[in-house]
Parts: sequence; C-alpha cells; structure tokens
Amino acid sequence: MTAPQKSLKWRASADGPGRWEDLTSVFGRSTALFCMLTGPDHVLEAANPAFFETVGSDRARTGVPIAEAMPELAEQGLIALMDDVYRTGRASTTTDARVMLAGDDGPREAFFDFIYEPRLEDAGEIVGITAVGVETTQGKYAQRLAAEHHALLEQIARDRPLEQILEGMALILEEQSPNLIVSVLLADPDGRHLRHGAGPSLPNFYNEAIDGISVGEGVGSCGTAAHRREPVIVTDIRTDPRWRDFRDVAEKAGLAACWSTPILGVDGGLLGTFAMYHRRPCGPQDVDLALSAAFTRTAALAIERHRVQQARVAAEAKERAAREDLAFILEASTELARDLDVDEALHHLARLAVPALAPMCMVDVMCTGRIRRAATAARTKIQEDLLAAWCPVEEKAVARLPVCGTTEVSRRPPPVPGPWHRLGVTGHVCVPLVDRGRVLGALTLLATAERPLDGRIVALAEELARRAAASATNAYQYTQRVRLARDLQAGLLLPDLPEPPGATVASFYEPAGEGLEIGGDFYDLFRLDDDCWAFMIGDVCGRGAVAATMTGLVRHTVRAVARLGCDPVAVADAVNVALLERAAQHGVGFVTLVYGELDTSGGRLGGKLIRAGHLSPLHRRADGTVDPLDVPGMLLGVGSDLHIEPYEITLGPGESLVMVTDGITEARSAAGTFFGEEGVIEALIARGSGARTAQDVLDAITGGLCGFTAGCDDSDDDRAALVITAT
Repeated sequence: MTAPQKSLKWRASADGPGRWEDLTSVFGRSTALFCMLTGPDHVLEAANPAFFETVGSDRARTGVPIAEAMPELAEQGLIALMDDVYRTGRASTTTDARVMLAGDDGPREAFFDFIYEPRLEDAGEIVGITAVGVETTQGKYAQRLAAEHHALLEQIARDRPLEQILEGMALILEEQSPNLIVSVLLADPDGRHLRHGAGPSLPNFYNEAIDGISVGEGVGSCGTAAHRREPVIVTDIRTDPRWRDFRDVAEKAGLAACWSTPILGVDGGLLGTFAMYHRRPCGPQDVDLALSAAFTRTAALAIERHRVQQARVAAEAKERAAREDLAFILEASTELARDLDVDEALHHLARLAVPALAPMCMVDVMCTGRIRRAATAARTKIQEDLLAAWCPVEEKAVARLPVCGTTEVSRRPPPVPGPWHRLGVTGHVCVPLVDRGRVLGALTLLATAERPLDGRIVALAEELARRAAASATNAYQYTQRVRLARDLQAGLLLPDLPEPPGATVASFYEPAGEGLEIGGDFYDLFRLDDDCWAFMIGDVCGRGAVAATMTGLVRHTVRAVARLGCDPVAVADAVNVALLERAAQHGVGFVTLVYGELDTSGGRLGGKLIRAGHLSPLHRRADGTVDPLDVPGMLLGVGSDLHIEPYEITLGPGESLVMVTDGITEARSAAGTFFGEEGVIEALIARGSGARTAQDVLDAITGGLCGFTAGCDDSDDDRAALVITAT
C-alpha cells in the first residue's frame, strides 16, 4: 500500500470540530490507519477499526491523549512530530517510519508511511491534526528477508562452513519472528540418527539432549518428521505423546510448541530437519509455514553443497594418500633393491618402516630353525636398544608364521614377554616375510596410543614386507654367487707366489664389476726342478663358468706338460690341442698366453718364452729403459697351425720381465682414451732406476694407471700383471 497522493484538508464546522460520520465511507473499512486528534495534547477523538486493531483497543481510547495511551510514541519522537504539525500548520509526510509498538508479548517492530495534516476551523485556527498511516512492515520485512536470503545463498556458493550458514539462517528467522526459536538437525549418512546442526537461541543442555536422537515414529517432532518425510506440528509439547521422552528437558528449556519439517535432498534422501519452537502452546501461522518451506529448501541446498564439498575433500585426501603411499612403496623398492647384503637389506627395511608406518618395529628371520632378531628401529635410541636387547628364542607371534604365513593384527602388545609397558605398546601388526612360498621371517610393527595402526598401515606393511622378502632373497642369492665366484677365483689364482732364487716376484689382479662372475685373466709361477722355474700369464675369452673351466684347463695342462720336460713351444702346442678337443657343450673360445722357463743357475736369470696372441712382454732394464719383446705367435684354441717361435731372454741384476693383460692397456681416461702399452712403458720410465724390486715395478704400473683413469674408469674387463725382477 501507498499513502494517499492528495493532501486532505480538514476543517471544523459549526456542528463540531469534525464529523467522523462523513469519513466512514473513506476509512471505515480501509486497512490504512486513520485517527483524528484534538488540541495541543492530541486527544484521540476518533479512529477507524484498523487503527484500534493495530494499536490495541484496550490501550487507545477516545477522549484520552495519545501520549498517555501510547507512551512509547513520545520516546520515538512521534509526539514531537505531531507537535510541530499542530504548531506550524504544515503537513508532514514520512516514509518507512520505524515504530516499536507495545504488546502483550513484548514490543513489536512495525514500519509505516505517515501523513500528518492540520485540522483547521472556519476561521483558520488549528484545532487538531489528522493522521493517516499505511503499514509497510511486511514489505519491509520481505525486502530485508530477501537480502538476508541472498546473502545466505552467496555464503553457500562460496562454500562457507555449514555451521555458520545454518546458524545465520536461524538468526534471520528469529529476527523476523521474535517469538520463534529455530533449530536445525543434520541426518547421519545412514539416515538413522539426527545430529546437532544449529540452534543458537536454544540452551546448550537442550542441544546436547537432542543431539543423536533416532529417526522414528514418536521421537519428538523432529524424529517423527524425519521418519515420515513430512511436516509434524505439535501445538502443545506437554500433552503430545511424541514428546514423552523429551518433555522434561523441553519444559526446562521453556519450550511449549514445535513445528518440524524434514529437509530432503533432490533425490529424496533425508538431510535433516528444520524446526520452529514457540514458548507458549500454539500452532503456526501461514507466514510461519511459508518461511519454514522457503528456508528448508535453502537448508537443503546448503547441506547438499556441504556434502559435495566434503566428498570432494575426502576424495582429494584419498587420492593424495594413495599417491603418497605409491611414492613410499616405489621409494622403498628402490632403496631395498640397492642393498646387496641380506642383513643390510633387513636393517633398511626397519628404517623404512619407522617412522613412516609405526613408531617402532622389529625384523626377525628364521635361521636353521631358530629365530634371530635381524634389525630394530624406533624413534629414540633407548627404545631401539630395548627392542634389540630382547629377543626370545621362541616368539609365538613369529613362530606361528612358518605354519600359517598370514598377517596378525591385534590391539594388544605381542602375546609374549617383552618391554611392552616401558615402550608404551598398545597394539601390533606382525607381517610374514614370504618369497616364493617360503617364510623368511617377519616384520612386526608396534603401535602406541599416540600412533595407532589402521587398515592403510597394515596394507602398506604387507606390500613393504613382500618387496623386502624378494629383495632379501635376491641379496642372499647375490651373496652366495659372490662367495662362489671368489672361492673359484681363489682356486684359479695363487694367493702367494713363490720366489725363485735370485729374483723377486709381484702379481696384481683386479676383477671387473662386482665380482659376480669369474674373470678370464690368470697367471702362475711354479718350480720345474732345482734350477728351473716356469711362469705364465694369459687371458681367456669370456667370463663366468665357461671361462673358469678354460682357465683351469690351461693352467693344469701347462703344469702337467711342462713337468714332462717339454720346451715352451711344446707346452703351447699341448694347450692348443686341449682347447681344440673340448666338447661342444663346454663352449668354444680362444686363449692368449705368455709362457716361459727361467734357469736360476749361473748367477743370472735366463731362458726361453713364447707369446701366443698375448700382449708383448716388456723388458725393463736396470737404468729404467723399457723394450717390448717382439715375439710372434698366434692365439691358442683357434687352429692347429700355431706358428709360435721361442724367444731367448736374459735378466741381469735389477732387470725385470713385465707382463700385463689387456684389461690394463684398455683402461680409459675421462676423455675416453686408452692407457695402452705406451702408458705402461711411460709409467715404468717415469719411475726410473728407483724401482729395485718386482713390487716397486708393479707399483709404478698401478700408480700410473690410477692417475690416468682418475677414478672414472668403468671397464668391464679384468686386470692382471706379473713382474719378475732379477736380484
């Protein structure tokens, strides 16, 4: 409604200050407020029914000054405004004037558009005023409510906390209807219980009492509404049987009526309930039901948005956890694969488990039917020492593993004596280390009150244990292969060479790689008779078991044939025949060889040597000069025609016979160049005449090689050298 557009001029007639009968046709049935006030005291002369209905007929009475009947108007400045119109004779118009009207239930806020007109007698003297008011409260509230509702929708769109949105909604409605108290309950995901969502004006004890109520028939207004999926109106809590279990707490909270509406999602699922309470028994008005329906839809939007947000956050957290778990497993696999020693692999397993999976852990292995504590890890050194010190012979949690091979999970400490109380252990997970069906031992994680174990930790522990078991098996097999290779290599090489009279001898051998395979380089020195000694150095094609058999064949053939009195050429021929007659399944290959015999009688070392495809021997003289020995000869094991010729050699005092394999000459520098025969010769010359013994000569070679490669050489060939120096 709007105020009348035209001003109404009121004049008194001879019959009285104004005739109300003439105005009934205008304001008698109007919803606008109309009253006529007389004199400076503004005595109420007449008013229409709308005025009495709004103000209250028990308060506003004709013949009584308006300030006496409604003293709140003076406090709000309305009487002063009337005084000004009466004094000046000028009409006054106000829009959306806020008026607090007294009532039985307390002050009520209202808004009006007012027109105040002076009442004049025929002589023009002011005898009173006339007031016309149109109430705009509902429109004002509608505007305010729309703005507040828009603000709520903005908060929902911006993903503000659900508690903040619901509480704000409740306060808006309570401000709109001061006699109402609003509460929102949220349904559990299973739809069986209702949890506290918002109730800012309800006492805490009441919110706590209804938090978690069941969804079902007869469970108050909210539980019943959630069960029926329809509004439930209880006008008197004291007499309604549905409030039997909550009547006392409601009375303590001063609640007399409750109207509850279920909050449903777009799929019809239960999201919660929207309740309006009243402090006296009564039913809802139409406006209450309209507000409840509107804000129930808003609450549904907020709750569904919140659930979607929670689901997204949970999905992101799950995805992030999955990525972290995968990264942990991949990193653990990489770390475990680096360990080629069994014990070190198990120690690394313990270090990976703490603190990533648990605050403490133990790793036990089965060894010859008994249990051995292989590794422990904890957050502190004291805890780790306690775990390491206690290792019973029979541990039940581990002893059962060879039988069942399954994970044991318990919320109690291990069922065996141990320092569990001192360590604060509250639970454990025992995961078997199983590889290819064989139980190797167990990984035991220990939980504390601050760090419990969950399903995710158990799954990670099982995967970590599986990979650790495979790594431990691989490490064990690698260790066994290295030990086997070293044992075979030790059998093929003499650890301590004998020294012939009048000579010193030095040897050098460096296997390629990590020692998993047997190398093909070999050397030997042995006595033939009192004054004659045989020596050899060679290289077998290939590596591994085939190379080992060929090396053994060459060495044993040389030793056997040489002792029969054969000369070096005959020895080489016998080795060649033995290689050619090898069975096909033993593989084929060639051998390079330098073999010679030295006579130690007469004060000088002299004799013959042959070279079969090997690097040329070097003759180092006492003054430090070096000469390669140009000795022709073909590889052994390739053909029957060798074309080998013997070479006479004599070593004077301080002179050396130097023999190396191609692993030394083919060593590379950082620039990729070969060390070569030239590098060996330069290293010997650089030492000059200072090399007096065979070891001095050998040190010159190895020192020069180390400086040349500077630690960057990654050759895959063995290296060997043999030096004989005459004294």
